[in-house]
Amino acid sequence: MKDVHFRLVTGTDPELFEERLNHAVSELPEDVIIVDILFSTAHSGRVAEYSALIYYKEVEPWKD
Repeated sequence: MKDVHFRLVTGTDPELFEERLNHAVSELPEDVIIVDILFSTAHSGRVAEYSALIYYKEVEPWKD
């Protein structure tokens, strides 16, 4: 197993948050696996903030 990484994605607009999350996942290198994605929502008055913490690991290529 190689390095472990985290990437935090946030947004206050649900559609923008979804776009950012999709973009973050699509930018991950091919030699990684996503271990988990943790979601959270926080409210401040009438504004909701959406957050996702992407936990991923670098892996070595499969060898036959």
